[in-house]
Amino acid sequence: MKYMKFYTQIIIIFFLQIASSYGQFPGAAGTTSSTAIFKDSSVFIAWGQTCSVQRGFQNIADTSLGFVTVGDSSLVIGQADGIQVVSLGDGGSAIIGFEKPIKNGPGFDFAIFENGFIDEFLELAFVEVSSDGINFFRFKATSNTQTDVQMGPFDYNADATLLNNLAGKYRAMYGTPFDLEEMTGIQGLNVDSITQVKVIDVIGSINPLYASYDQQNNMINEHYPTPYPQGGFDLDAVGVIHQQLNEINENKLDIVSVYPSPTKEIINISGLSAQASPNVLISIMDITSKTVTQTKLNSNNTIDVSFLNAGLYFIHIESSNGNQIAKFVKE
Repeated sequence: MKYMKFYTQIIIIFFLQIASSYGQFPGAAGTTSSTAIFKDSSVFIAWGQTCSVQRGFQNIADTSLGFVTVGDSSLVIGQADGIQVVSLGDGGSAIIGFEKPIKNGPGFDFAIFENGFIDEFLELAFVEVSSDGINFFRFKATSNTQTDVQMGPFDYNADATLLNNLAGKYRAMYGTPFDLEEMTGIQGLNVDSITQVKVIDVIGSINPLYASYDQQNNMINEHYPTPYPQGGFDLDAVGVIHQQLNEINENKLDIVSVYPSPTKEIINISGLSAQASPNVLISIMDITSKTVTQTKLNSNNTIDVSFLNAGLYFIHIESSNGNQIAKFVKE
């Protein structure tokens, strides 16, 4: 029995190692699972308006080469174009500001653009947000890329399905989106009033002296070294999907529940009076925050969703008393 238990543990470890080498996150732009958002998408309602850059070295292991030099902060302002960028270098960073604060809406709230020319060549960066310009908080990033062999500067073997919450996951013209819902509950951060987004280059070395680490303390294996004036993450733009329309935070309705989820045909909304129902506007959005349908709530407080394709959706309930957002899954 002792040997059986030992061999069982070996087999479990073996299969876990195999599973970790396969993708578990959305794939490259254009694939079925992808969350990539094209730069001309109507979901973008604003773009970064200010940018300050702290350059990194061309090669952090050989600082005699100096800092990267390509581009300047002005090239980050406005809409992404996939061409004009500012290079951050090893461990360099940029802080982007906005005309109005980004807020936590249904689905993704902003997206970051890099200029990777193919799906297999991806330069990555951490993303942090701040609501006071002083304290920044990082999205929990994951890299399941192997760490046995260093990915060279011109290796074309990056895999988006192994990466999550890392800017640069998608090629040029396609933004990597981020959802502020993941940051709720962090002390010192108001997810409904994000004034700045910080982008920090991932140093792709698997040498522990220089490596960048994900949330599981795994080294992030990425193209390294890139000892050129245009090295490291190349920041193109930051697109805003949800922002504050005024200085007053939206009131939230006291809704008991939105159910069932998953559902095939009907969504029920409890907690609204029958008298209020005809005055309630319902908007249903897909994972890119695109509105797929909009209607007035009926007197039965139900919504027909039978016509929707299978997937995750967000329901925005709006009345004169306030707003509420909920998620549901359509089977």
